[in-house]
Amino acid sequence: MSLLAVEELVAGYGPVRVLNGLHFVVEEGEVVVILGANGAGKTTTLRALSGVIEARGRIAFNDREIRGRRPDQVAAAGIAHVPQGRGTITDLTVDENLRLGAFTRRDREVAADMERWYALFPRLEQRRSQLAGSMSGGEQQMLAIARALMARPKLVLLDEPSLGLAPIITQDLFQTLGALNREQGISMLVVEQNAGLALEIAQRGYVLETGSIVASGTAADLTGNDDIRKAYLGI
Repeated sequence: MSLLAVEELVAGYGPVRVLNGLHFVVEEGEVVVILGANGAGKTTTLRALSGVIEARGRIAFNDREIRGRRPDQVAAAGIAHVPQGRGTITDLTVDENLRLGAFTRRDREVAADMERWYALFPRLEQRRSQLAGSMSGGEQQMLAIARALMARPKLVLLDEPSLGLAPIITQDLFQTLGALNREQGISMLVVEQNAGLALEIAQRGYVLETGSIVASGTAADLTGNDDIRKAYLGI
């Protein structure tokens, strides 16, 4: 049983159909990357999975159908979505943002988890009383990821986590994401323009073109594919 199994996923905006019957899976403990040019349907895929837009087809998470659920219900099932543009609450502090990420929890370990993610993102710990909107783009991206982790998700959806970040910050961010997967076993589905970095931390990937999957394979297979190297890796 796959952690996430998607079959015949169709979605779009009003009369405009963007996704044309996608099939893909994410196994427990995996990082899977979705590659594709702008407009291929990558962001739409994540929005459909998290319940932000309506979709047709089957979306099974932990072998339970979640298609048609509201975003809060999808989050409660164990899927955290870090949208493009970060999505931090800019007029709340770092501390308040993290507490907001745990709003569905009823256990007594929220404070301990906050310290855990502060240890992973030390720059956030230094700014815990600072308003999120006053921080750099890289710091806000770290906060968005840490806030998502506060919900203790089984799967994290990441939409263009490197967008707008300096190269050195992007390198640090992907090293942290890789460590989260290796050391914490957190599963991830990553949409990313920086294909090289994404494939370095991924086990498998899919290539999306105009709403259809045109290639898939292990990260090594995709990295070694000449067409993909030319289209997405700049080689």
